[in-house]
Amino acid sequence: MPKKKSSLNNVVETNNGIRISYHEKVCAERMKTLFKKIDEMSTDIRELRADMNQKKGAVNILVGVAGVLGAILGYYISNG
Repeated sequence: MPKKKSSLNNVVETNNGIRISYHEKVCAERMKTLFKKIDEMSTDIRELRADMNQKKGAVNILVGVAGVLGAILGYYISNG
């Protein structure tokens, strides 16, 4: 009888080892996918920041030009 238990324990340990190995393989693939997605998101965020900085600069220029035009028009309207 004891040999059957020992044999059964070996089968269970082997089966568990296979399950753990498969689980680690699946987790490794998930981690690769996660790292890839995080890298893509980081790149997208950098691009969005660059776009926003360009647009902020354009808006600042337009506000400055509008201010100068407003000042000129205000001067001519009040003295006209």
